[in-house]
Order: sequence, then C-alpha cells, then structure tokens
Amino acid sequence: MTIRLPDAHGALRTYEPRTEPLAVTPGAGFSCRTVFSAAHVVADPFADVSPDSPAAIDWDATLAFRRHLWSHGLGVAEAMDTAQRGMGLDWAGAAELIRRSAAEAKAVGGSIACGVGTDQITSGTPAEVRAAYEEQLALVEESGAQAILMASRALAAAATGPEDYLEVYGHLLRQASEPVILHWLGPMFDPALEGYWGSSDLDAATDTFLDVIAAHPDKVDGVKISLLDAQREIDLRRRLPNGVRCYTGDDFNYPELIAGDDQGFSHALLGIFDPLGPLASEAVRVLDTGDVNGFRALLDPTVELSRHLFQAPTRFYKTGVVFLAWLAGHQSHFTMVGGLQSARSLPHFARAYELADGLGLFPDPKLAEERMKTLLALYGVAQ
Repeated sequence: MTIRLPDAHGALRTYEPRTEPLAVTPGAGFSCRTVFSAAHVVADPFADVSPDSPAAIDWDATLAFRRHLWSHGLGVAEAMDTAQRGMGLDWAGAAELIRRSAAEAKAVGGSIACGVGTDQITSGTPAEVRAAYEEQLALVEESGAQAILMASRALAAAATGPEDYLEVYGHLLRQASEPVILHWLGPMFDPALEGYWGSSDLDAATDTFLDVIAAHPDKVDGVKISLLDAQREIDLRRRLPNGVRCYTGDDFNYPELIAGDDQGFSHALLGIFDPLGPLASEAVRVLDTGDVNGFRALLDPTVELSRHLFQAPTRFYKTGVVFLAWLAGHQSHFTMVGGLQSARSLPHFARAYELADGLGLFPDPKLAEERMKTLLALYGVAQ
C-alpha cells in the first residue's frame, strides 16, 4: 500500500508506509538518568467551546496517556508548555490537571513534577507575581508532586532588573518544602519571556540564574534549560553547584546532551519525549548498560523529526505532538484546546507522519496510515 503526500511546494509524491512498528517493551525506570516527558492534554472534541473559552479536557484520555508514559519508566512533567499552558490551558484547568495527574501518579507509582507559574494573573508588581507563584506552589506541594518553577510572563513584564528575579525566586526557594526544578524557557518558546533574568544578554542572564541557585543550592534539585543552544547548556551545567542537576530541554540536541562528555551530562525534561516515549525509554535503558554508541544509534535518528516539529514558530510544536498522538491511537481525534490543530500546514503534517512512520513510532502503522488519509481527504487530497 502507498499514500500520496504533499511536499513543501504543494506537489504530491508517493510514500510507502512501513508495516511493522519498532519493537519496544514497557519497563521500570532508569539508573543512569532522570527522564521526564512533558505531556500534552487531550481536548474534549464534543465540548461546545470557542478558542477563547476555558479549556475542555477529556480527562480519561489525558490520564491514559500519562499511564502510557509511566509504563515505559518515564516521569511526567505536568502542566508545562507542552500541555498548552498559556496557549489554551488556563490556571483553573492546569490546577485540575495537576490534582488529577498527581493522584494518578500516586495510584500507579509514577514519578511526577508539576509546573508552578503565575498564569492566574496577566500583570502585576513583583510582590503580586510572588503571591501568584506562592498560590501555585502550595497547590503542587499539597498534591504530593515535585515543583517546577516555570518562567513567568508577568515577572518578565514587571521586573526592572536582575534584583527583582533574585528577590522573587529567593523568597520562593526559601518557602519550598522540597527541592524544586528551575525552568528557563527561552523566547523561541514564548516571546513574552524575552529578557528573562533581567537581561537580553544571555551571558548576563546566565550569571543571574546561577546567582539564584548559588544562594539556595539545597532547595534546587535541578535546572531545565530550554534555549536550543547545546554549547550554552554545556557551559552552564559545568558551572552548577555539586548536586544540582541539569535537565535538558533542548529538543534540537538532546542525544548528545544526555549522552554527555567526560565532564558531565544532562538529564532530560523534554516535550519531544511525548511522541518518542517508548523509543526514548529503550534508548535510555541501553545507556544504563554503559553503551553510549547504542544509545546514540537509537536516539540520533529521531532528531530530524524533533527539529521538524519544533521548527519556527517553535511554540506551535504542540500541534505536531498531538497530531502524532492521534495517529498513534492514543486519542480518537485531532482536536486541540484553543483550536490549535490549525497552527501547522498540511505539508508539515505530511512530513511529520513520514518521519514518525520511518522511525516505527506508530504501534499500529495501518491505523496511522488510515488516519493520515482521512486528514488528507479533508484537505482535498484524493488517494
């Protein structure tokens, strides 16, 4: 069987899908790295909502996908940008997602860390931003999950310099009951975060970021770096205090960063590990044996797909992630919170399908092919 796919220029070409998926086996966690997948949410396709309405979530399908990730030994990073936080999922929806997912994690013995932000406000003084953070931190800690202190649009707008970041984050770290993960999300993921840590000069911003950590190293489990700059991440992780982990958020260069070098390595907290979950788990289990080459042999071929999904405008990578979840059979539809399924083009979807199929990511390749043909038909592409 073949399928006709449009290329970037609108011309149709013939592609022959594979017939068998990659053979992977669910299993427990890993010994050499701590690995989180930032998971997407499944919208309720029957909810009568508009793009401006509060998110309508299919809770059964959303939690089932998290159980899928846990079954492969991955931790779940919850209520992050992959879950459309700040792009369709408001704080009320994120709070419910945190409560439900944390309870599910406890029930199945899964690892979970949840995003703490300030999205219940759109602006305010640094003191008001701090109060918003405190509200969310309390909820995450009450749920029994680890906290991830996310970058705040409101703080980026309110801060007048590095001292405001030092004050707000210092206060939060003193309050935290357990070590947290600090998340530095670059403006390619969210343009409202330009100049975070008090400067658009990344060297100056890095110094402030490290100053926050150095003042409270016992309250920082690790840092997640999402700047899509491998060398900058390597340089930063070499400057971290002993015991503070670096979690890569670099969806362009993750294999080399996780593999590491003779001076260290990165753990992982990645959106691309949503569609790559089983394959990524297989790769890390190979790394557990000390086989770096085998790890790279499995994970390096996935980078082309990841760079495709995360191409500019990078913040719309969520559309490709949910598209692949639909093709893989993890949900029955391709509908997203806020109507974000319209954020990418048909040629983009076609290439994502081809790359994912080539990697063997679809448990049922025939189902994926049929669903891809359904989408193509909606766009007027006859087979």
